[in-house]
Amino acid sequence: MRTYAELPGLMTQMTGDEKHGPSATSTLDVLWVLYDQVLRVSADTVDDPGRDRFLLSKGHGPAAYYAVLAAKEFFPESWLAGFGSAESRLGYHPDRSLVPGVEIASGSLGHGLPIAVGLAHGLLAQGLPGLGDTPPRVYVLVGDAELDEGSNSEAIVYAGAVRLPNLTVVAVDNQSSSYGWGPGGIDHEALASAFRVTAAGAASAGPQLVVATVEGKG
Repeated sequence: MRTYAELPGLMTQMTGDEKHGPSATSTLDVLWVLYDQVLRVSADTVDDPGRDRFLLSKGHGPAAYYAVLAAKEFFPESWLAGFGSAESRLGYHPDRSLVPGVEIASGSLGHGLPIAVGLAHGLLAQGLPGLGDTPPRVYVLVGDAELDEGSNSEAIVYAGAVRLPNLTVVAVDNQSSSYGWGPGGIDHEALASAFRVTAAGAASAGPQLVVATVEGKG
């Protein structure tokens, strides 16, 4: 297994303009904390029905996502060098049929959160036992600007109305839009604590939101 400090080296193995470096880097800390400390899923349990699900709605610049999955041995690091080539499984947008650990094909903004709401609802209906003490949870990472998409507004209204207890939305805020939420951060310990608190309180409070504030666009 690789460490957080080794992630930049893994990302440099992927080249090309479609890497969208700034977009990828803005998600790196959140992705690492989720896969290192929060998500109950691993390369060995990637098909287990009781696993937690992570959905990358902010699908531009998946280089960080691929680096974290490789670091956690979901697929061989040798795949990274072929990023974006016709022969590679690692496309400019993640493909669930090609990349182990990827739950949805993403890239079209505004799709991830509605899918997450439906998935969380479906898991509740099935009553699946989780890999830990609680049923499987769904985590979806969204960008602040993509929340302008109308499909997200509908998903948020529905998730709140039915009080989905197993849904956590992670918003990466680079100040490209403003929604009136308080300041967040990308400190790893603070993020991990926020995820633990939201999971513990979700049974009574419904769907949860964690905001990760990153460097704004100039």
